[in-house]
Amino acid sequence: MNKEDIIRFIDNEAADEIIEVSHKVWEYAELSLKETKSAALYVEKLKAHGFEVETGHAGIDTAFSGRYVSGSGKPVIGILGEFDALSGLSQKAGSTKPEELVPGGSGHGCGHNMLGAASFGAAVAVKKYLEETGADGTVIFYGCPGEEGGASKAFMAREGVWKSLDCALTWHPGGENQVSTGTCNSCVQVLYKFKGIAAHAAGDPENGRSALDAVEIMNIGVNYLREHMKRECSVHYAMVDGGGFSPNVVQSHASVLYMIRAISVQDTLDLAARVEKCAEGAAHMTETKFEKVFVDGTANTVPNTTLEKLFHDNMAFVPMPEYTAEELEFAKALDATCPVTGEIPGDGAQFDPAIREQVKVLSENGTKYLNDFLMPFYSGDGFMPGSTDVGDVSWQTPAAQFNTVCFTAHSPGHSWQNVSCGASSIGDKGTVYAAKVLACAAADIYQDNSIAEKAKEEFEARLGGGSYVCPIPEDAVPYIIE
Repeated sequence: MNKEDIIRFIDNEAADEIIEVSHKVWEYAELSLKETKSAALYVEKLKAHGFEVETGHAGIDTAFSGRYVSGSGKPVIGILGEFDALSGLSQKAGSTKPEELVPGGSGHGCGHNMLGAASFGAAVAVKKYLEETGADGTVIFYGCPGEEGGASKAFMAREGVWKSLDCALTWHPGGENQVSTGTCNSCVQVLYKFKGIAAHAAGDPENGRSALDAVEIMNIGVNYLREHMKRECSVHYAMVDGGGFSPNVVQSHASVLYMIRAISVQDTLDLAARVEKCAEGAAHMTETKFEKVFVDGTANTVPNTTLEKLFHDNMAFVPMPEYTAEELEFAKALDATCPVTGEIPGDGAQFDPAIREQVKVLSENGTKYLNDFLMPFYSGDGFMPGSTDVGDVSWQTPAAQFNTVCFTAHSPGHSWQNVSCGASSIGDKGTVYAAKVLACAAADIYQDNSIAEKAKEEFEARLGGGSYVCPIPEDAVPYIIE
């Protein structure tokens, strides 16, 4: 069985199941660490395909893995899957206007229904490859819940799970076909729950101690702190509990969730300590008390050019999706609802002037509504401001990821447009394409041991003797925000 056979296998035997899984998970639309139906579906599917399944990784009910071992079992390749949705993004599939499917419900605005499905399909294809060729190796599909708020990969990194891999492969739905490279922010999320004393706001105000006042004063303190952060740092917050709906009652409880980011984990933890001082000061000023609840944390990503080049080669090798007139018409109408900024797409265009000129032509100067082409190869250390728990994986084993076109060119992240496209035939084609690229890249690694060895050498050189700093405290447990 060669890579052409892998592609045929996915087209003829796996594609329907990949799409079925993607659409079911899209329909479930379960929030972080609550993905019980989605996890159960994957576990059932993995068992049916003969994988050895383990559940409850890192004490997380919806974290699991499916393993298949051939021969000596080396090299060991992990394929990462996600399947959590986002709140407030319920949307009908294939619609070119905002239409809630469930009022106030959730939706897959980041495309994780597709992410997990393609990774699962790739694992099935890799297992088939190992069975038919008799090649030595292990493939493990990891079900990683809570990427949007839970960071299961980081909790698993705290337990050293990723150190057992020779490499980790993953992907993410996007608006471009490209290798994802560079680094990003590390991040921690902390919930501050203030407790005060209730009282009649008019008749007995002197005996009240407002938890809401404490939250507001904390926020003011952090806003003044912004002037004194490193320029790469950022802090965001959301009111989780405003203390009720009666203004004539002094609020005895209120909570605020903080997301704190910097490039290095240590800088993030140092900044988080300063944010906590704002909470302490607010509590003193209002004579309230607070409880700090650690929610999650992630590390910045460590790029690996060896694996990124492997991905790009296979993205060029695997036939790219072709679109019907109806699909192009839908994409054009959907993209027309998005803000067209004129920005040239792709990571490489942001950091390499020569690539930018190439992409200007390919993307019709950033106006094309569906980027149905492969971006030129780019690998580098450029900084992108988001965060992902794939970063924690990349500190323990060589790791890489890529994007395929599952959304229209200008679709905003975490948007209803993403939800609509994520269960359309355009999303399906990008998902199946991703499964083929993952599986073919894994086959190359099994065929040529030098790829994993070179990726490992690069990984160690990039760390430069440094070691992983886990953003998750030793006593922290996965926390679900209700």
